[in-house]
Amino acid sequence: MCNFAYIVEKRFMGLEKAVLIGIVTKEQDEDKLKEYLDELEFLTFTAGGDAIKRFTQKMDMPNPKTFIGTGKMEEVRQFIKDNDIDTAIFDDELSAAQERNISKILNVKVLDRTNLILDIFAQRAQTSYARTQVELAQCEYLLPRLRGMWTHLERQKGGIGMRGPGETEIETDRRIVRDKIALLKKRIETIDKQMAVQRGNRGKMVRVALVGYTNVGKSTLMNVISKSEVFAENKLFATLDTTVRKVVIQNLPFLLSDTVGFIRKLPTQLVESFKSTLDEVREADLLLHVVDISHPNFEEHIDSVNKILGEIDSSDKPTIMVFNKIDAYEPEPIDEDDLETERSEKHYTLAEWKKTWMNKVGNNALFISALNKQNLEDFKKRVYDEVREIHVTRFPYNHFLYPDYEEES
Repeated sequence: MCNFAYIVEKRFMGLEKAVLIGIVTKEQDEDKLKEYLDELEFLTFTAGGDAIKRFTQKMDMPNPKTFIGTGKMEEVRQFIKDNDIDTAIFDDELSAAQERNISKILNVKVLDRTNLILDIFAQRAQTSYARTQVELAQCEYLLPRLRGMWTHLERQKGGIGMRGPGETEIETDRRIVRDKIALLKKRIETIDKQMAVQRGNRGKMVRVALVGYTNVGKSTLMNVISKSEVFAENKLFATLDTTVRKVVIQNLPFLLSDTVGFIRKLPTQLVESFKSTLDEVREADLLLHVVDISHPNFEEHIDSVNKILGEIDSSDKPTIMVFNKIDAYEPEPIDEDDLETERSEKHYTLAEWKKTWMNKVGNNALFISALNKQNLEDFKKRVYDEVREIHVTRFPYNHFLYPDYEEES
């Protein structure tokens, strides 16, 4: 069962009611679609919605006009009408034409996965810098959708997907939105220069960055290691603004940064607008790639993170794989009398996963629970050794200051 099954099972009063819609294709089978819709449901909950029902359809490719077929669309429309649904959320990005056509048929707010993620970022952005980055991404998403969208926006009443420029600039035209984009880019460029100066003022201390899929426990790990109070919550994208703390293990100091979590199908606009925030990753000497091993598809999460690291030119950095949440890991049981079911990775024990990843990356694989503080001594020792090696290479004349790691009594 997935980590957020408790959300699937429980209905929350007062949340915006939504239906989720996805399709099975040649590239995306039923199991894959179920996983994506599980994640979409968690995204919906994070944004303030309650996913009442899912609609799926097998198609060779999405309908260019309405994404799903006319029969399935009528089924969705009738369910929305009968159950007073507020929002229809599609798992893939809709074109401007698809969004307009679907809105006319369903007569409710229509969002796609990109719009939903943008909305969560708009809710989570705390600093002026993060808000500017999110607003830029929203404007770039909005620009090709300006034509004809205002008519269906007139009957919407805010809520999920309606924060930011989509709510305040209904009467604007493309020229004004382009001017807004240019202004936001200049503002980000100015802040980038200020942040570059701040990073330069930190001297030559070794920099370590926490990276990973969203909701894998990066902020919890940061709190444990740095003894700070970084905001941590069991929701997606709890952290948007990069947090940097000075950490000392034994007597060895280094800088540890907690960055925004990644996700599959991350909107291109967000990758672009948040690239400057990810400079902490790009300039890090060491990456701690945190993984939620209790998630049934954690290896796909690893691939998604590695893909984005490649996009920001950080895939070749020294990396330690930190498999978190071992306390929550449960292999899928297999009936010994069942001779038909083939044993696969989903049946692996924790010891088997450890052996598998040790074979892949050697001692650069650690298995911990940040929440329960399991195996943290092994984690600290491995990080200490790696940071010490980088530090001694940078300052060879003071290597005697940092002896071999000694376990705390």
